[in-house]
Amino acid sequence: MATISKESQCSDATAGIAETVRNKALSLGFCACGFAKADRVDSDAIDFYDKWIADGCCDTMDYCAHYSELRNDPRQLFPGALTVVSVAMNYFPAQFQPADAPQFAFYAYGRDYHDVVRERLRLLAAFIMQISAGAQSRVCVDTAPVRERYWAQQAGIGFIGKNGLLIVPDVGSYVFLGELLTTASIPADTPCTASCAGCGACLTACPGHALGNGGSVDARRCLSCLTIEHHGDLPDWLHGSIENHVYGCDECQLCCPHNAQVQPTEINDFAPSPQFLSLTGDSIAAMTDADFRSVFRHSAVRRAKLSGLQRNLSVITNKK
Repeated sequence: MATISKESQCSDATAGIAETVRNKALSLGFCACGFAKADRVDSDAIDFYDKWIADGCCDTMDYCAHYSELRNDPRQLFPGALTVVSVAMNYFPAQFQPADAPQFAFYAYGRDYHDVVRERLRLLAAFIMQISAGAQSRVCVDTAPVRERYWAQQAGIGFIGKNGLLIVPDVGSYVFLGELLTTASIPADTPCTASCAGCGACLTACPGHALGNGGSVDARRCLSCLTIEHHGDLPDWLHGSIENHVYGCDECQLCCPHNAQVQPTEINDFAPSPQFLSLTGDSIAAMTDADFRSVFRHSAVRRAKLSGLQRNLSVITNKK
């Protein structure tokens, strides 16, 4: 009778953990899950990012230049990490604001994604601990210095489009990303090699002409960055380009062929409330701090604060 070596048994067990973890991630509501070896970011990606910072493309987002060593090597952020688990979660809404209302980016329609993705990643981390001899993990959702789109591509779940967003094949770009840095050893997936070659729809559609080569986004001209992250007065040129965008912008996604067949999210937390869908320019202009807290209590819109929202609305109103 043939015997199976300990090495083969170990290899089979290691391979099996990947599909076990992936299936668990899908059961938690993620639409994609992949794995990459925790290692230093490749030099081309580091140079690309460093040039983006040096050219001033981060605008007032000074935090983008901080913690470069942690950002360039997840093992510095979480010592002992062997694997980067990358996940994506669909947020495309089933209901939309009225077309004549001041528009919010789709990602801000429902509950703050930081909380939703983090909660489910914690469940995934606990599952990995159970099946992988007490492996430890660190949950990362946007706020940690992690190259999210880079690791998502390395983990094979998507590629970085010309609009700078991660595009998940057969799913689209309306996805939130998250990572687990884990001490569990999980076989790496093959990096995604798809691309936007032959298409430049987003380059034309961007109201601020913020998109450059290779997925570079100039935050100084990006409506999403300007209406959410920018401090102080908005630049004069924006008055002719802001259209009806009061918080964020989806123009580079709305035109993307990869989003042509996008399906609404099944995550109830991302559904917009009736209170949100009823917002008008007049109600936002008259909004008090208490009103703002009531409508956006669990929303990512809190980042812009009421003052930022009303600043943006005044630009929309004055351009008409």
